[in-house]
Amino acid sequence: MTDLTSLRSDGAVQVKGWCPGTLRPMAASDGLVIRIRPPAGRLSMAQAQGIAALARQYANPMLELTNRANLQMRGVDPGRHAELLDALCTLGLVDEDVSSEARRNVQVNPLWTEGDVTPHLALQLGELLAGRDVPELPAKFGFVVDTGIAPCMRNTHADIRLERHVDGVIVYADGADGGLVVAPWAAPQHALALSRWFLDAGGAPAGRGRMAALVRQRGLPPEWRPTPVPDRALPAPGPGPQLAGQIVGLVFGLVQAETLAALGACGALRLTPWRSLLVESASRLPTCAELITDPGDARLRAAACTGAPGCAQARGTTRDLALALAPSVAPGHLLHVSGCPKGCAHPKFATTVVATDHGWDFIRRGTAASLPDYHGLDRAALEQRLREETAHAAPL
Repeated sequence: MTDLTSLRSDGAVQVKGWCPGTLRPMAASDGLVIRIRPPAGRLSMAQAQGIAALARQYANPMLELTNRANLQMRGVDPGRHAELLDALCTLGLVDEDVSSEARRNVQVNPLWTEGDVTPHLALQLGELLAGRDVPELPAKFGFVVDTGIAPCMRNTHADIRLERHVDGVIVYADGADGGLVVAPWAAPQHALALSRWFLDAGGAPAGRGRMAALVRQRGLPPEWRPTPVPDRALPAPGPGPQLAGQIVGLVFGLVQAETLAALGACGALRLTPWRSLLVESASRLPTCAELITDPGDARLRAAACTGAPGCAQARGTTRDLALALAPSVAPGHLLHVSGCPKGCAHPKFATTVVATDHGWDFIRRGTAASLPDYHGLDRAALEQRLREETAHAAPL
């Protein structure tokens, strides 16, 4: 599909090309956005409760889980950023410098259990990426450590993937059908070496680029694809019990500070790229209306960004509309409501609705940047169109 953002000449949508961090926050209409990247995607009980207390003190008490398995604070007063940073540093959640933080872009399969190689690999890879001798990768270049019994993160955005193999760990480029099998202890170094090949091969002109695009354009050298990537993969898990604990869903990945603290009192928390949390070894969960424990809950069928007024680029409110439309979404389908063509909440294909200055655009199957199938719809027309489309379309 044609990218709608490339057709805009009015400058209404600004693609910044980087994600916020703790050291380099991003300015928004409601204050600074601070993104916390927990090592190996895990928060100890003390860290979870500490973040909750800091959100109540320095930010909007509603935190956000991102689709990169990070935790985000909004509404931070720029004049208090330094105070917040000191407190996060005390919790062990601040990197040495901005570059190290930006490179340490590692998502982790949250289903690992004791004795699993996954957390060690993730920590080792994160430490390597934070090193001073690592080349500067594009800001959104990422890694996935998906070394569970079977991969379950094939649909998450990443450029280099590490998965379990019968003979060790297979390291492969996103978009490739083959990779390199190595011993687990050597996998992080090989992942870093593959990232260097990406840069040497010209994958990041002007500092931007993705691995899959480079693989499509020129392919991989034979030494990086001697072993086929196994076909076996699992779907992303929904809410419910797992061997490692309990997964709880959250509407649009939003969690109140008091709820985060209550969950942190039950066990350590693992962040997922599905905007949910795994509570380690939890035999009980707090009673909170925002927690989703039923995998069939219709609210899980909708994704929405911050929207107006929190985001200056949004052309309308998004989350109220997404909640209103969610019951019209058939099981197995996903609705994405975006405030602008950037599509921050869900960058992959889905049934998509985009706010404009003239109503809502409807995209049968695409991203927020795709050319719409219908222009300028109101809410009633959206509901009707959504029922018709999802009733006949194949599930995602």
